[in-house]
Amino acid sequence: MGLPVYPAPLARVIAALSRLPGLGEKTATRLALHLLRRPQAEVAELARTLVEVKEKIQSCSVCFNLTEADPCPLCQNNGRSSEVLCVVEGPGDLLALEKAGGFKGRYHVLQGTLSPIDGVGPNDLRIRELMERLDREEVAEVVLAINPSSEGEATVSFLAEQIKTHKPGLRLTRIAYGIPMGGDLKYMDNWTIKMALDSRREA
Repeated sequence: MGLPVYPAPLARVIAALSRLPGLGEKTATRLALHLLRRPQAEVAELARTLVEVKEKIQSCSVCFNLTEADPCPLCQNNGRSSEVLCVVEGPGDLLALEKAGGFKGRYHVLQGTLSPIDGVGPNDLRIRELMERLDREEVAEVVLAINPSSEGEATVSFLAEQIKTHKPGLRLTRIAYGIPMGGDLKYMDNWTIKMALDSRREA
């Protein structure tokens, strides 16, 4: 049996970084070696911020976006319209819509999409809470801004059926297909997102 390539503490860092999405062992190794070359104070600050984000960031009890304060600043903003509710897949999608500008309503974050193959069903998403908001709030229109993947399309179809049954007569729209199939809102340019929102259609 050969000697380990890296000292145990470094190997543990590489293994931990490798578990992050999109990071393979080679990239994780480069990052770990980079951190090793940085000043101790800088690495300690990174470690503190990682712990802090786990301790302080939570889901908003109203829209389920990531927040430090509950309710989140968007939900507390009285300048936003409560009549239009935009349903998104995750916090990254909400951020992309906000950066694009133009939408002044409120949000509801599903925290995922339906994916039977991965064992994600309606009870695993914030769908029940969405229906409760439709009962509780004066919503005139629901905008479905779900990523146009196969899981996203299944989620849109399910939500449209549920909302039409739960609140007949409520205006239900979805963002237009300016976003390419298989695309991800948080990686789209601002113009594409804004045009998709402006040209939304009935679901």
